[in-house]
Amino acid sequence: MSPCPVSVIIPTYNRSEFLNRALESIRRQTVRCGEIIVVDDGSTDQTASVVRDFSQRYTIDVIYLRQENRGPAGARNSGITVARYPYIAFLDSDDHWNKKKLELQFAAMNENPDFWISHTREKWLRNGQHLNQKRIHIPRHGNIFNHCLLLCGVGMSTVMLKKELFSKVGKFDERLRCCEDYDFWLRVSCRFLFYLIDLPLTIKEGGRADQVSYIYRVGMDKLRIQAITNLLDSGILQQDQIQAALLELEKKCTVYGNGCIKHGKKEEGQSFFQLTEKYKMRYLSESVK
Repeated sequence: MSPCPVSVIIPTYNRSEFLNRALESIRRQTVRCGEIIVVDDGSTDQTASVVRDFSQRYTIDVIYLRQENRGPAGARNSGITVARYPYIAFLDSDDHWNKKKLELQFAAMNENPDFWISHTREKWLRNGQHLNQKRIHIPRHGNIFNHCLLLCGVGMSTVMLKKELFSKVGKFDERLRCCEDYDFWLRVSCRFLFYLIDLPLTIKEGGRADQVSYIYRVGMDKLRIQAITNLLDSGILQQDQIQAALLELEKKCTVYGNGCIKHGKKEEGQSFFQLTEKYKMRYLSESVK
């Protein structure tokens, strides 16, 4: 059986203890992918050995790229650049997949060619224990822009997309060491509908202090504010999307600004209140022209 035309990109940084599990979850898929691209973002552990050993055991086409540390966005972008197949799936090296993930997701995209991007539900584990998701975290189908404004509404390891999509929306923003996924989903969801495979085909592992979301947990709202203002500045939003973005910008600036003031950073807090007013006045003045 010929492989499905999917490049699987695994960005990794010092995850050698989890990487083989991720690779094995790809190998065990009920359909074979075209290639696996492991982007080693400057690891100092045994990552290279794990990839080499896996490549020697199996006949799956594995590409190993090593680069100086550029963060998750830079690692994914490197993988996208060398990917040879028309579809791309992402898998974070500390997550793994249900064995039917690629089969069901690729079939859904083939049967629904108007969708350029799809995602699945997730099973969440924290320190090995099942974690129930709140309603707000349940992924959506179709127009998910408003949901993506609220939070990072798409799990990176759940995604399969047409490679051509990057020519429409750009790649990941390497200036963002965290929340690069939030920024990317905003740029995609304001222009494309998302197809949801409503099954928990991705297993997401969390609860560790070395994860990017934990390291940057204090400043995440600031980065999301930056992503929203970048989107507003881009000029690509429809009027209803502008209103939704302004509303969420105000909410996030209020929370972050009050937090700054609470911690004695009054000037910084006030700057975020002023940021909201700046964008509201800009779009108010444009609407009356």
